[in-house]
Amino acid sequence: MGFIMDGLEAESYDRTYDDKGLLKRMLSYFRADGAAMVLVVVMVVLNSLLDAVLPMLLAGGIDRIESQGDTFGRESWLLVLAFLGAGVLAWVFNFLRQSRSARIVGDVVLRLRLDVFRAIMRRDMSFFDENQSGRIVSRATSDTEEFANVVTLTMNLASQVLMLVFVVAVLFYRDWQLALVTITVAPVIVFVALMFRRIARESTRGAQRAMSNVNRTVQETMRGIAVAKNYRQEAKIYDEFKEVTDQAYAVTLRQGFIFSGIFPILFTVAGLGTVAVLYGGGLGVVNGRLQAGDWYLFLLSVMLFWMPLTSIASFWSQFQQGLSAAERVFALIDDTPRVVQEREEPISHLDGSIEFDHVDFAYVPGQPVLRDFSLTIKPGETVALVGHTGAGKSTLGKLIARFYEFQGGVIRLDGRSIRSLDLRQLRQLLGIVPQTPFLFSGTVADNIRYPRPQASDADVELAARRIAGGDWIDVLQDGLQTQVGEQGKGLSMGQRQLVALARLLIQDPGVVILDEATASVDPLTEAQIQEGLDAVLEGRTAIVIAHRLVTVRHADRIVVMRNGEIVEEGSHDGLMASGGHYADLYDTYFRHQSPNYRPPEVPAGEAAVIA
Repeated sequence: MGFIMDGLEAESYDRTYDDKGLLKRMLSYFRADGAAMVLVVVMVVLNSLLDAVLPMLLAGGIDRIESQGDTFGRESWLLVLAFLGAGVLAWVFNFLRQSRSARIVGDVVLRLRLDVFRAIMRRDMSFFDENQSGRIVSRATSDTEEFANVVTLTMNLASQVLMLVFVVAVLFYRDWQLALVTITVAPVIVFVALMFRRIARESTRGAQRAMSNVNRTVQETMRGIAVAKNYRQEAKIYDEFKEVTDQAYAVTLRQGFIFSGIFPILFTVAGLGTVAVLYGGGLGVVNGRLQAGDWYLFLLSVMLFWMPLTSIASFWSQFQQGLSAAERVFALIDDTPRVVQEREEPISHLDGSIEFDHVDFAYVPGQPVLRDFSLTIKPGETVALVGHTGAGKSTLGKLIARFYEFQGGVIRLDGRSIRSLDLRQLRQLLGIVPQTPFLFSGTVADNIRYPRPQASDADVELAARRIAGGDWIDVLQDGLQTQVGEQGKGLSMGQRQLVALARLLIQDPGVVILDEATASVDPLTEAQIQEGLDAVLEGRTAIVIAHRLVTVRHADRIVVMRNGEIVEEGSHDGLMASGGHYADLYDTYFRHQSPNYRPPEVPAGEAAVIA
């Protein structure tokens, strides 16, 4: 059945932990609830003690009936009251244990999920490039839930084991020979359950990876549903989803067979032990060596005795599932970011001087994007980067923002190595607008306020009105209180860009990085966005990845890139006069955007063919 596990390989950041290390790490999450844990332990002990006392009271009642017949006197009433009192106290202790345990488990899962999410936020962009978001989500949700389940199971088993200890003590007190017969089978059951450990861990790990694939497929489908419907690929998506769910079904079914296969063995062994106690105890009663109440106590206690022992297998399978989940969660938490700051020097302001000094960078080892790259940008200067796709334009902005780690050279901001700056403060001083801006669910005002949550409504209104004169706000249904929908789908692409520019203004960064904000909009919206760009770029250093002629001509300097290297730089007119690579790019991409552009005439014969 090896083919069932195909495609369920570990992630690049996965690692293996030994059981002792995992348990120690898991227990560390309970330290903050030490007092509550002590209360739970006390309740577990008291509840287990009362569970063991109840069979003794029943046995005492049977002995009394055997010796005194139907007479129901004072001792009988005391026995009934003791039985009822023990039952009520057992319920109270169990309620306190369960309620406090639920609170502790909830707190532990909350801390664990916060640690997971904090770790995800610390990962650099290469992590998200290499790992599918659905699988990451699965670790933050499903696996942390499994962690909670195993904690609950452990507490329940601890209660049963304590009760087992009390029951065994009572059995030895009543009849040590029959008690020895009872516990002889226990080591066999424990041995079988422990031998089951390794295969349980492997099967649960595969099941969790299969569910991770299902989560990833669902998330990817929801994100790309518009494309799927546009190309009428619903059936293909369904087939792909069916394939991963069939695999998850097969893996889970295999896991179920493995887990369920252990119980017939354990029940058979436990059954043999029960028969031995039944036969030995019956002979003891017939011979007068054992009272009927004691025999009944043994029979009742045998059920209490086998329950926790046979539960070890069930517990162990789920415990291994919890350990496997914890292993996946801790692997995500422990993964080391590739972007590492050498120091955390504070930075409260950026003048805007940027220097790339012989920088080497590759997204994938052995496939360099930048080679010995050098570029200096002055404070307040707007530099337009142009070049074919893959020339390395967007990479420069990502390196400045420390989304990726460069392999050679130095990048300096205001004369200081970018690796020495406080990363959180640095990113607060960088304003980045991608070609397709992302908006969060909420209102337009919420999205503008996002980089500065403390901004007042007046500040938000002022920033929005500075973009294209604010006319675009009046077109919105509810103005700044318009709901943008999931990922901003309630707004047009141009409106999303205008919101992103207003968000940039309220952030007030020292350096602005724009991945051409006018590449996918109509001419009217382009004019509005260009007005917004003028407001955003005023007095700031800007790197503009240019796809439109109007943006290129507004730049103080044009840098032409090819294959990760600078081949030309200068003004538009100067570069056009030199007739180099920029002139070729202009003729290919920019010339038709000029207001004076006239398309070449097509001969009449060819025009007829085209028509």
